[in-house]
Amino acid sequence: MTYLRGFFPWIAYGAVAWASWEWAALLALVLSGVVLYLERAEGLSLPLRVLEYGSLVFFAGITFLAFFRPDSGLRAYDGALSSGWLALIAWGSMAARRPFTLAIARRKAPPEVWRTRLFLRINHVLSAAWAASFTLAAAGQALATAYGLGSTVMIAIHVCAFVIPLRFTASYPERARARFLAKVDGHSYVQEARPA
Repeated sequence: MTYLRGFFPWIAYGAVAWASWEWAALLALVLSGVVLYLERAEGLSLPLRVLEYGSLVFFAGITFLAFFRPDSGLRAYDGALSSGWLALIAWGSMAARRPFTLAIARRKAPPEVWRTRLFLRINHVLSAAWAASFTLAAAGQALATAYGLGSTVMIAIHVCAFVIPLRFTASYPERARARFLAKVDGHSYVQEARPA
């Protein structure tokens, strides 16, 4: 559930936007503020709260647009815009060498591993998976909107954009740790097997 907490505003927005763009945006903005408050209360450092601040900025802008320009042509592309913004957050966090998944992973991992190469590598891979998923979702949603493929296709793309990287996130760290340990053990064995 900790992986989803930062995405609660996005999930709520996606679930409610079909009924009311304005109220979905406002709900997501409020949830973004609540999630950010909870993250700050837990003492999470500013550079690791990129998802939370990014969510707050996006939903402040969408809320303003939804209430003051409810007839905006961007309304039809709100799914693509939200996926695109999430992709920007994910790619940007990696470019800044602070993958957004670090904040989530630190809740589960002991502090002594936070600066290890393996921990950082795992989080770069996880953030890249999320970034790729959001990028593909943004492109898919933009095409689905442009070609009028309907809400069923849009919902399927939106769900896949979260479910696929979430499943990868659940399985990849253990596989990466197992490969790392196999390399370390193999390397140690080779070193020990050499004649002195």
